[in-house]
Amino acid sequence: MSSGQRIGEEVTLSVENIGGIDRSAVTFSPGVTILTGRNATNRTSLLQAIMAALGSDNATLKGDAEEGRAELTIGGETYTRSLTAQGNGVVETGDPYLDDSTLADLFAFLLESNECRQAVARGDDLREILMRPVDTDEIEREIDDLKSEKKQIDSEIENISNLTDRLPTLEENKTEVESEIEDVESDLEDKRTELDDADREVEETREKKEELESKLDDLNRSRDELQRVTDKIESERESIAGLEAEKEDLESDFEGLSPISDEKIGDIDAEIQRLRGEIDAMDRTVTELQSVIQFNAEFLEDEQPEVATAIGSDTGDGGAVTDELLADSETVTCWTCGSSVETDQIESTLDQLRSLREQNVQEQQSLEEEIDRLESEKRDLERERERYRSLQQEIADVQAEIEDRTERLGSLRERRDELEGEIDNLEDDVEALQGADYSEVLEISEEVNRLEFEIERLAEERSEIEAEIERIEAKRDERTELESRREEIQRELDRLRNQVDRLQEEAIEEFNDHMETVLELLEYDNLERIWIERTRERVREGRSKVEKERFDLHVVRSVDGGRVYEDTVDHLSESEREVTGLVFALAGYLVHEVYDEVPFMLLDSIEAIDADRITKVVDYLNGYADNLVVALLEDDAAALDDNYQRITSI
Repeated sequence: MSSGQRIGEEVTLSVENIGGIDRSAVTFSPGVTILTGRNATNRTSLLQAIMAALGSDNATLKGDAEEGRAELTIGGETYTRSLTAQGNGVVETGDPYLDDSTLADLFAFLLESNECRQAVARGDDLREILMRPVDTDEIEREIDDLKSEKKQIDSEIENISNLTDRLPTLEENKTEVESEIEDVESDLEDKRTELDDADREVEETREKKEELESKLDDLNRSRDELQRVTDKIESERESIAGLEAEKEDLESDFEGLSPISDEKIGDIDAEIQRLRGEIDAMDRTVTELQSVIQFNAEFLEDEQPEVATAIGSDTGDGGAVTDELLADSETVTCWTCGSSVETDQIESTLDQLRSLREQNVQEQQSLEEEIDRLESEKRDLERERERYRSLQQEIADVQAEIEDRTERLGSLRERRDELEGEIDNLEDDVEALQGADYSEVLEISEEVNRLEFEIERLAEERSEIEAEIERIEAKRDERTELESRREEIQRELDRLRNQVDRLQEEAIEEFNDHMETVLELLEYDNLERIWIERTRERVREGRSKVEKERFDLHVVRSVDGGRVYEDTVDHLSESEREVTGLVFALAGYLVHEVYDEVPFMLLDSIEAIDADRITKVVDYLNGYADNLVVALLEDDAAALDDNYQRITSI
């Protein structure tokens, strides 16, 4: 669904076989809704149903059901989620409100198992939690790609600058050539006039003159062609020399490369697929552990009355199992074997399961890092393979062109030898035909021919200079576009480099500001300040040590006389920890703008906070989400504003 949808009207929820709920339907008014009642009244189950319909996977199927369903109607649109038992797990299907519930699970669904609350309670690195929705690896890849493009553009701009520096010299050369053409044209005009005068002064027979002129024309054409062939020979020799140098450079680059086989890249692909398979398996394990942890936690809190009734049906006194458990809160009937077990023992087992779940999550993160490393290695190998093949092809192309030009050079040399022979024969013929009276005419005619050839050569030189000037000016226009693109890349690089820092700074500022306000509001004795500091530490990563950022949580207390000292998170009371966890989640909620995507904020298991402070916390959170749904015991709910909607029967 599209983000940014804001809700200002009633929301309806239908639930079937989720948590401890058989079937229920609830309507929420905008603002605060209080789910109130004793333990084992399915308050947490209702919150899970809301989460499921919004898109979270952290909902449990009713223990005795094969299928469950949650349906949420918002603004005329209906969103659904179905849970189906399959093997040892549960499969979720349907069309929920969110395509991805990561942000909501972290910062809006604040149940007891919420990672923000748990991270504060355990003293974990808060940065990892807060920055998890940000794909920092993708940002780094974008930065690398942009840096590579910028480097290429810088090189092109430098080349264009070098070319542009040649323009003044080329313009001077063009002017000089044009001046030479004018001088030669003037000399040619004079010589043509001189030739006409000499022709008129010589008496000869027309036939002999025509024969001589024909031989002279042939001689001039042969000399012209000889000059052109000689120029082409020199040009081909220079081109071959340039190609040989280019080939040497390419071969030098090629020597440092080695062929990359498809099998090697295929092995990396196979390893990536294998690791992804391990991650998928761990995902299923984490999901199953979460279901077990959630079920047992609800069981201890009497949120599974059907199971409790079933295992306690042989008590014989007809009383509710919940009442029996309340009478002796140190033991509980185990739902797996029916024996009486101390609650501490079950809670210890739950802690072990949570630790196992956390271990699996950490292993998943390690595997994902290994996948990122392998994908980076694969990209490097693919680039190296492409470079190897490209150089190999370039060397072959250059070699082919060298061979072609060498063949043309041989043909030109043969043609030059032929022309030199022809010219020798024509010069002999002209010498035989010309008499003493024709010597002057011949010399002038040869000079006219030389000047005409010189004009032709100078015109070609001018055309080449003009073409080079035009090419450089076109490149100069291209430089403006390249510089504009380089500025865009630099702005994007600055934005990407600052994106993570900005999010971290905003998160710390949000937390510290809200924490200060909430502490003033709740008036904890001798608790002066709780604040987050952004620090760096060196940690081992593989065989080397790298610097990584972390968020450290500081606690400042005061004693009689106004003296203050820094305490540790471990010494926070349960109430103080709960409040700190909620404020940390709120900071993430605001920094990642979760309110634009999720119309609900859910709050559960805050009994450690006294009723007066719960009232202040709820009043403070009211307004950040369209719907704030809070699960409370009856005594705690009684202290809240009577105008808040209350749901007492689920």
